[in-house]
Amino acid sequence: METKEFRLKVGNKDLIVEVKNLAERANGEILVRYGDTLVLATCVMSQEESKETGFFPLSVNYEERYYAAGKIRGPKYIKREGKPSDEAVINSRLIDRAIRPQFPKDLHREVQVIVTCLSWDSENDADVLGVNAASIALSLSDIPWKGPVASVRIGRVNGNFVVNPTYSQRDESDLDLVCSGIEENGEILINMIECGAEEVEEETILEAFSFSKKYLKEIIDFQKRIKNLLGKEKVVIEPFKDIGIEKEVRKWLQDKLEKAIFSEESNHPKTLDDLRRDFLHFFETKYTDIQELRFALESFEKEIRNLVHRKIIEEEKRPDGRKLDQIRPMEAAVALVPRSHGSGFFSRGKTKALSILTLGAPGDQQIIEGMEIVGKKRFMHHYNFPPYCAGEIKPLRGPGRREIGHGMLVEKALSPLIPSSEEFPYTIRIVSEILSSNGSTSMASVCSSSLALMDGGVPISRPAAGIAIGLMMENQQKYKILTDIQGVEDHHGDMDFKVAGTEKGITAIQMDVKIPGIGDQILRESLMRAKKARLEILEKIKQVLSCPRSHLSPWAPRIYTLKINPEKIGELIGTGGKTIRKITEDFEVVIDIEEDGKIFVTAQKEENAKKAIALIKNITREVKVGEIFQGKVTKIFDFGTMVEFLPGREGLIHSSRLRRRLKPGETVMVRVAEIDPQGRINLSLFRQKKITPTRSKYGPKRRQRR
Repeated sequence: METKEFRLKVGNKDLIVEVKNLAERANGEILVRYGDTLVLATCVMSQEESKETGFFPLSVNYEERYYAAGKIRGPKYIKREGKPSDEAVINSRLIDRAIRPQFPKDLHREVQVIVTCLSWDSENDADVLGVNAASIALSLSDIPWKGPVASVRIGRVNGNFVVNPTYSQRDESDLDLVCSGIEENGEILINMIECGAEEVEEETILEAFSFSKKYLKEIIDFQKRIKNLLGKEKVVIEPFKDIGIEKEVRKWLQDKLEKAIFSEESNHPKTLDDLRRDFLHFFETKYTDIQELRFALESFEKEIRNLVHRKIIEEEKRPDGRKLDQIRPMEAAVALVPRSHGSGFFSRGKTKALSILTLGAPGDQQIIEGMEIVGKKRFMHHYNFPPYCAGEIKPLRGPGRREIGHGMLVEKALSPLIPSSEEFPYTIRIVSEILSSNGSTSMASVCSSSLALMDGGVPISRPAAGIAIGLMMENQQKYKILTDIQGVEDHHGDMDFKVAGTEKGITAIQMDVKIPGIGDQILRESLMRAKKARLEILEKIKQVLSCPRSHLSPWAPRIYTLKINPEKIGELIGTGGKTIRKITEDFEVVIDIEEDGKIFVTAQKEENAKKAIALIKNITREVKVGEIFQGKVTKIFDFGTMVEFLPGREGLIHSSRLRRRLKPGETVMVRVAEIDPQGRINLSLFRQKKITPTRSKYGPKRRQRR
């Protein structure tokens, strides 16, 4: 098999590209390796245009294979890979967000990009590798695409930036930044950001962007070299265009569009939707050809985009009349849901989020057995986006990619604030219900979740808030940055820059663009605008609840801890779990045991927990020779009788110590006779002596006569 290999040093490892013509029926394919992590990227374009209207039909899938990590999937009866894990969904979205802006706007053929992880070395991520692999596959293919796109991960260990840090380095890093970029006129522009941080300042984030650009430039040049040597000639697809339809669309919108978007009534998002619906009804009756109808709809959206851009860039006029740096009216509240362990509500304009907190026992942690991640998850955030929040009717299915992605973003924003398990041993789950959507629901969820945590008495270090910053751009020098984008600004804007954090610093960033990319000046202005807005939102949150409550909800379980000798864990569990199961059932508690002997007892009632703890202490305490217990006969053998003298603990009364044969179930008093070197306990029957009054040798005294 003929192989062409290309290498580039990135950090302390080689980025290796292998062209082997494995998936030769795909439009483009490539193998990319970093360390021993290897991915296969393929891309295929359909021969015919899609009949769908209103969007570019691109699908991106990151495929995990358990064999890549040398594993066989866990469940007993199902060994084949099933639906994508949350991590796979996040990786798919990451790749999609980086490559999508580089496709021509008028491309209507369906395109599918699949990145399959073939090998994973436990040290190097496949997500960033997947972006670079997808870019190379598209660049080498005949699919119209304006790449290449490069991607790197930046960490910060002991104050020093590290490119593509290993997992062990990431554990020590206070920054996890993934950014992708393109080259335009010799300048590297950032087109996708995914970042988690431990309250890192804005200047540090900007330094990380600058640090990344050196490596982005090298990877882009590397990809261009491969493309120039091996790239196919791009398919030329003449876009459908009809000037007559364009004129007709403008004429139809002439007196309607500005009124729908910029009038006072336009504050309600249904206004533009109604106009779009009327437009479709009118043009569907006029044009039956799918190309003509699609072009009419594209012209409609183009007119909206041009109008919104012109008004904001030239007149600084926003659809709802706000200033460029103004946040919509805010509302915040706590304790809205009676029986919850904590609840928080936050709204900005017509975007409303309700977050519900649930506290559980340590054993309620999520067990993760993925291809890459194996372990337990103590803090979870889940995000729900029901159709009614957008005024729509849709079938209710499981969470989609967007819901998983937004949920993980909020989780990332709040994770640095969650107390350690030593300080707060509870498992923590928050669910954010989006009640009404008009832009930036994920950042509203950060705010409502902070309120729910504080309402529930979770001792977070400080509250977090989030804001979405938008952009209307003509070029890198002529643009306007918008605070708190909503509705049409989000849909027809050029950037969605979500920033979450505390008054101390940033905890999460997610940025997507609809343009090729953005430069340093826009990045700086956006971060500073986000900081100003974040501090304003935090003041609103603090007016409702400035710090976590000093007590938990009466409906939340209570966790009590104690420590036992680790050697006694087996005695507490009992044969086949008999002892611990009986305690949990008798006292309605949950017991979690750690290897070091730490015991967590979780109960709704304090009285039950105290009884369970007393029994646990009794079961696991050191038994001493001479102690007396009341026990029950459990088994009878030729050589002796077994007696359970403490729950789950038995001892043997040797037959030589018995004067009579005991019966199973009989209650007897026993004394600990000896404990052998193996810890086995030998008992003897304890017979309490009868105390008789002592008689005087002279007999009873006679009553004296008077």
